[in-house]
Amino acid sequence: MNTRQEGLLGEEKAIKALKKRGYKILERNHTTRFGEIDVIAEEGGCLVFVEVKKRNTGRFGDALSAITKLKQRHIVKSALWYMKKHKCFDRHVRFDAVGLDGEQVKIVKSAFMVENDGR
Repeated sequence: MNTRQEGLLGEEKAIKALKKRGYKILERNHTTRFGEIDVIAEEGGCLVFVEVKKRNTGRFGDALSAITKLKQRHIVKSALWYMKKHKCFDRHVRFDAVGLDGEQVKIVKSAFMVENDGR
């Protein structure tokens, strides 16, 4: 199995876990010029942008540690693009993450916040 296939299987597992927790999946693999958002969903009245990371071993840290500040900035820019396109700036927004470490699935609500770093 190649890396892309493993990633898709990981996303499927994440989607199942999110649905089980009450998330309504709106879109998957939304691509913009800034990058890709793995999952766009609604949960608890919020529009939720979800990053999914999968690691087979803990050799380089857990899956969630792979969501770097740079990756977060790309997700935020992509989310703003999505919100502009769908005219939904009036929504409450949250950035969640799903970490897949081996067979363990960890959902983190508000995994990161939008920061103004002057850029």
